Amino acid sequence: MFVPVSFMGGIAGQYFKQFGLVVAFAVFFSLLVARLITPLLAAYFLRASAPSEMEGRLLRTYTRIVRWSASHHYKAVILGLLIFAASIGSFYALPSGFLPAEDSARMLLAVELPPGSRLEETKAVTDKIVRRLRTRPEVASVFVNGGRVMGSGAEVRKATLVINLVAKEQRKLLQSEVQLQIGASLSDLPDIRYWFLKDNGQRQFQLVVAGRDAGAVTQAAAALTSQAKRIALLANVVSSAELDQPELRIMPISDVTAELNVSTEAISEAVRIATIGDIGANLARFDVGERQVPIRVQLDERARADRQTLESLKVATATGAAVPLITVARFELGQGPTAIDRYDRSRRVVIGADLVADTPLGKAVEQVMAQPAVRQLPPQVEIRQFGDAEIMAEVFESFAKAMGAGIMMVYAVLVLLFGSFLQPITILFSLPLSIGGAIVALAFTAQPISLPVVIGVLMLMGIVTKNAIMLVDFAIEEMRRGVPRLEAIVDAGRKRARPIVMTTIAMIGGMLPSAFGLGSGGEFRAPMAIAVIGGLLSSTLLSLVFVPAVFSVMDDVAGMIWGYFRHCVGEPDAPAAPEQLTPARSTLKAQSLPIAAE
Repeated sequence: MFVPVSFMGGIAGQYFKQFGLVVAFAVFFSLLVARLITPLLAAYFLRASAPSEMEGRLLRTYTRIVRWSASHHYKAVILGLLIFAASIGSFYALPSGFLPAEDSARMLLAVELPPGSRLEETKAVTDKIVRRLRTRPEVASVFVNGGRVMGSGAEVRKATLVINLVAKEQRKLLQSEVQLQIGASLSDLPDIRYWFLKDNGQRQFQLVVAGRDAGAVTQAAAALTSQAKRIALLANVVSSAELDQPELRIMPISDVTAELNVSTEAISEAVRIATIGDIGANLARFDVGERQVPIRVQLDERARADRQTLESLKVATATGAAVPLITVARFELGQGPTAIDRYDRSRRVVIGADLVADTPLGKAVEQVMAQPAVRQLPPQVEIRQFGDAEIMAEVFESFAKAMGAGIMMVYAVLVLLFGSFLQPITILFSLPLSIGGAIVALAFTAQPISLPVVIGVLMLMGIVTKNAIMLVDFAIEEMRRGVPRLEAIVDAGRKRARPIVMTTIAMIGGMLPSAFGLGSGGEFRAPMAIAVIGGLLSSTLLSLVFVPAVFSVMDDVAGMIWGYFRHCVGEPDAPAAPEQLTPARSTLKAQSLPIAAE
């Protein structure tokens, strides 16, 4: 069941590959231990005891139930199919997410000032934020990375604050609650945009608006951003469409440049050298021992902000003379984007937001996709899932493929082991019976379907199969000894119920500490353990009741198929007795005796 999981591709495969390999090898070595070491230890430590034929009230009640199920197997199978359909349908009833919110005691806060802001202004704003953060008892330390936001490049008007919290056991509030309070405390700061990032530099919620027409993309992204801000599940909704930055545009005057023989390259070179300096290959060098230090010449920072100074720059003509820049160019104040972002060769705008509290990612995506701006997109403009939303869709798609491949592999192995194509269906019937229990347990604990839940369901599929195998194998062995089918099935349920319940209780006991989410990283383990516990409970109870009924149905189907082929082929010929030989064979035998004697 776990071998196909280890061959999953994409980002989702990186999560499942180690899981599949570890479980596959662990189960293999567990088989070796059970077949070799366990019998050896049992021979030394087990002592013979008189068999006890006493049955408790619970076992007697179960015996009556399984007898009814095997006697009325068609009714029981129909009831099981209804539970099967409800289990599959319930899988889509819960909200979906990628990863559960973890309390890692570390947050990343991105701050953005308006276009044209200087580094000193960014430092002043971040210092004010740091002073506010250090007054909170949950904050242990704050580190400011000025002039840069993770995932969006370097720019002096941006900064990233790394906020380290005290340990989870030493504070009363969860990390998500602290994040909400920090966001509320920054709402009164003017002219800034802020949002929280994950450790990989991405936001919790991200969608991409892409298309060929830059104007249509920007307009659609602005409308969707405005509507997403009204969704209660999202906070700090920010579009990656950069605000237009003020700029001074220098436009060559064509008539004058042609008359004075001044090229456009000469104008751009004069402006470039004066503002940012010449390129590295053209810079002068100062020898310092074995090193050469480049000398970059440019205008003073205050002079670069003075329009009259820029207008008086000298531009070389083709004849070697120099004229003022204002003579050959026109100066205009305007606005323009600082960067152009593309995705798959299309212009894109990323809309990001923070999820409020423990909001499932799938629920937030569903509400955003239901906005009017999405239904009224301009032509050639599309919305794509990005970040965690994209990986989440890939995880569920890969999970379906791995589940199908795993079930086919289990079926093939069971066909070889049982020598039948029908009885393995009885065993596979127990797999979906566990999904309903997992969904009920997740709904009871208010947990969405996320990556650890998918891992738990895959683990569950490999665990619950053994219950049905124990029942079916025992029933087949009893029928081969001549025991009637009904009695063989009832006896299999009665004698295999105890080990099945014992292994289920042991598994649940091992999963309980993880289900409580104790310790660091417990938020990731808890949904997986809850799904496994719920699935084990439901599969154990339902398999003990419905698997005997399915076994009876499959045995009836096998009998009908065998009867049909026997009717088409005919009865086999009875072997002739040794003493009833035909005359031809008797003559041949008599003639051969003298030859043998010779």
